[in-house]
Amino acid sequence: MTYIIAEPCVDLLDKACIEECPVDCIYEGNRMLYIHPDECVDCGACEPVCPVEAIFYEDDVPEKWKDFTAANYAFFDELGSPGGASKVGKIEKDAPFVASLPPQEREH
Repeated sequence: MTYIIAEPCVDLLDKACIEECPVDCIYEGNRMLYIHPDECVDCGACEPVCPVEAIFYEDDVPEKWKDFTAANYAFFDELGSPGGASKVGKIEKDAPFVASLPPQEREH
């Protein structure tokens, strides 16, 4: 099991979670952040700091955002396990499901 980042992160990329992650397993794509399922240690430090409540334990992802579970795993299909997001930097892609979403409008 791992934590999953869902729709509220799309086009927001707040990154507060990255600062809290003790194992550097939150990677940045073009439109959202992704938690590496093999590198995550299930500590939950990222969840309470997310300002838009986009992070869920895998079994607790709301039904309306279930597609983000597969998208989170798909993001790492080609990337594999590089062993730390900070050394990789921003990855110029997104999971196909996320890339296909319309731009997310945010209230200011």
